[in-house]
Amino acid sequence: VQLQASGGGSVQPGGSLRLSCAASGFTLESYAIAWFRQAPGKEREWISCIPTDDDRPYYADSVKGRFTLSRDNAKNTVFLQMNSLKNEDTAVYLCASDRRCTGSPTLELYIRWGQGTQVTVSS
Repeated sequence: VQLQASGGGSVQPGGSLRLSCAASGFTLESYAIAWFRQAPGKEREWISCIPTDDDRPYYADSVKGRFTLSRDNAKNTVFLQMNSLKNEDTAVYLCASDRRCTGSPTLELYIRWGQGTQVTVSS
């Protein structure tokens, strides 16, 4: 049973990346999936969550309008599309599963989480 974030890389300001949160051993569709990021020297930040039902995803103000969260149940994967990236988006990004979207940045309160993926935005 595993949850794994991937898709990170280096991109220039204004660029885009798509991160994936893939599950193995369980069905992502049954869980709310949240994304977090943590930059060096900063606290972990909750940035987005997609509920289990048809409600729209939630976003932190810092990424609203630039990031889009979606599910592909056939692939058992949740995607975080990141557009108009800024230098301050540089961080390790990771995903976690829970029964509902809470907005909490405390990873230990979530059911499961995996290794993060590095996103670097730099010119």
